[in-house]
Amino acid sequence: MPYRVPLQSLARRIEPRILIALIALAGLVFLFVAVAEDVLEQESHAFDRVILLSLRSADDLSLPIGPAWLEQAFRDITGLGGFTVITLMTVLTTAYLIAAGKYRSGALVAIAIALGAIASSLLKYVFERARPDVVPHLVEVQTLSFPSGHAMMSAVAYLTLGALVARAQASWRLRIFVFSVGVILTLLIGLSRIYLGVHWPTDVLAGWVAGAAWALTFWLVAETLFGRRTPGDGEPEA
Repeated sequence: MPYRVPLQSLARRIEPRILIALIALAGLVFLFVAVAEDVLEQESHAFDRVILLSLRSADDLSLPIGPAWLEQAFRDITGLGGFTVITLMTVLTTAYLIAAGKYRSGALVAIAIALGAIASSLLKYVFERARPDVVPHLVEVQTLSFPSGHAMMSAVAYLTLGALVARAQASWRLRIFVFSVGVILTLLIGLSRIYLGVHWPTDVLAGWVAGAAWALTFWLVAETLFGRRTPGDGEPEA
């Protein structure tokens, strides 16, 4: 009879933070599947429609609620999740890490974000959901809708960068600050896509969830490859 390690014994061998991350990852995957199922069965359509209509003037659906500056602000914010900005951010961060001698961290950042972009595009073609048609789009879009590429890629990029940069900080306050910046940018970019009428709310939710799961996966990879940092330690490099 083959020897089997009891689950409780295995759990005790895993660091608590890694175990929590694995549980969170499983929860994110479950949530994405649940949202995708609702979208495929069109159970979320009424909810999506209500949210989009609530963000527009009842007299003119081409006019978003709020002052004029708010629309311009969201136009600017949405650009932070675009291909050009994400690519530039990835190249600069990778170059910085390599220049700092952190070759494996640089490679991991580049791989995580490049593969995330491929995964985002593949998911769009798998689900083939059309863009919202209940309100006029306030920015030009050409690709499919589910999941939101901006929401997913902002989560993939900013959460991955935030997590990897945060783990290099000795102060827990700095770690929280750095990662919080990534979270705030991710949330604002996703909300901008809903406000501008180019994505259903469930597209954005699915993008956030998928991107967070992707970033968490690569954080786990970093923890496995590099081990836990201690204040003042440098990254071991091959």
